[in-house]
Amino acid sequence: MVAAAGFVFAAVVYVLAVLTRAGQTIENAALRGADQDDVSGTDAAWQSLGQITIYSLAAAVVAVALVGVLRKRWDLTIAAVGVIVAGQVVVQALKRFVLPRPALVEVTGDYAHNSLPSGHTTIAMTVLFAAVIVVPWKWRGVVLFFVLPWATAIGQYTLTAKWHRLSDTLAADGIALALAALAAWWLQRRGSLKPYTGPRRVGRVVLVVFWSLAAVASLVLGAILWGFPLAREGLNADEWVIYLGAGSFASAGSLIAALTYLACWRRIE
Repeated sequence: MVAAAGFVFAAVVYVLAVLTRAGQTIENAALRGADQDDVSGTDAAWQSLGQITIYSLAAAVVAVALVGVLRKRWDLTIAAVGVIVAGQVVVQALKRFVLPRPALVEVTGDYAHNSLPSGHTTIAMTVLFAAVIVVPWKWRGVVLFFVLPWATAIGQYTLTAKWHRLSDTLAADGIALALAALAAWWLQRRGSLKPYTGPRRVGRVVLVVFWSLAAVASLVLGAILWGFPLAREGLNADEWVIYLGAGSFASAGSLIAALTYLACWRRIE
C-alpha cells in the first residue's frame, strides 16, 4: 500500500508540475525567486549539496552495511543497501532516459531539460530509510535526531541552490518511500521482522511529535504562501513568495515521507 502510494504520488507530481503549463510556470517562478535569497543561505545550500558525492555516497553505503554486518543481520544489510542503490538506478533512469519535459513555457539554459526526480534528494531520503531499516530499535531515535533533519534540509537546499524544482524533490520523496516500503515488504515476507516488546522511549515520542508538528506547519505555510497570491494574482504572483512556498512544501514532503516510513516500523525491528 505504501509503496503503491509513493509511486502514484510521484507520477501525479510529474503530471501536474511538468506536463501542464501552469505547473511549469509556477515552478519556474520559484526558480527565479531563489535569486532573491541572501548569499549566506545560497552558500549554505551549495556547501551542503556539494558534500554529496560519489565518495560520500559510497561511505554511506559502507556505514549502513557495516551496521548490518555488526548485527549479523545480512537480510537487513541487503535491504538497506538495496534501497540506496535502487534509488539511484531508478531516478537516474527516469530523469535521463524516460521522462520528457515538454517546452510548454519559454525557458532558456540548463532549466529547459528534465530534472525530475532529484538525485540528491533521493540519496538523502534513501540513506535515511536505510538507517531506519538497519539500526536496532533502541537506536532509531538517534536517526530521528541526526539523519532526519539533514535529509529534510537537502530537499529544500536543492531549491535554494536552483539545482532542482519543487516537483523534482517531491517525486524523489515518493520514489524513495516506495522503494523503502518494498524493502520492508520483502523483509516481512522473509519473516525477518519481529515486534518490539520493550518499554516506550519518551525521547523518541517527543521527537516524532516535534517532526509531525513541523510537517504540518510547513504544509500549512506552503499552502498560505501559494494559495493567497495565486488566488489574487494568478500565475503572475510574486516570485519570492512562490519560492518561499516551494521551500515549505519541499520540507513538508520530506518530513511526511520520513514519518510515514517510521510509522510503518513502529515497534518493529
